[in-house]
Amino acid sequence: MPHSDSVSNNDRLVLEYLDGFITDNKRGRIDEVLGQRTRHIKMVVEDIYQSQNASAVIRSCDCFGIQDIHSIENRNRFKINPDVALGASKWTDVIRHNDPSVNNTTACLQNLKDEGYRIIATSPHAQSYSLAELPIEQKFAVVLGNEREGISEAVYELADDFLRIPMYGFTESFNISVSGALCLYELTKRLRESDVAWQLTEREKLDLKLKWIKRIVKRADLLEKEFLQNL
Repeated sequence: MPHSDSVSNNDRLVLEYLDGFITDNKRGRIDEVLGQRTRHIKMVVEDIYQSQNASAVIRSCDCFGIQDIHSIENRNRFKINPDVALGASKWTDVIRHNDPSVNNTTACLQNLKDEGYRIIATSPHAQSYSLAELPIEQKFAVVLGNEREGISEAVYELADDFLRIPMYGFTESFNISVSGALCLYELTKRLRESDVAWQLTEREKLDLKLKWIKRIVKRADLLEKEFLQNL
């Protein structure tokens, strides 16, 4: 999906105009968050059916600076619980894959591969990397399966590598939302401590900044329309 190339000259002018309607504190906070945002890592969830888990994953992504969450919806729709997400869905991009005529798992993962992402599936069974060992130099997408079956056979077939979270008790796996948070904590920490160029491009930052300001400013759509009419 195009992100950075979508900023037109009109968008830049609208951004400069709407920027005048927010406080210095909000402007500073937006710039601070943009500086920590990344698309080097993407999160993929497959057929999650509990809204509290889906919402907790979004919240974790926002907190750890992950911008994109891909939701594969072959059987279950990705539902957001506002009491759990706490507004995180305003600041992240949820890309839904729910075309009934295709295998959405295959379509989503192949599209990510075509964009240069390695597919990293979480599984306690396959031969896998630990969180500390996983190579992070190339862009990658972390795939979480659903609450009952875990990742599907299609994910196993398309995965480039597998990731395991160490466990020392009798239970076989963590809750989906906990698994996502543990993965993102360790992987984003390693990424920020590395020499990898993980930050957004300047064009991506402009695109997101405009989107976020439109969500903050009251009547932003009307203000934008009036502004463009007067250009």
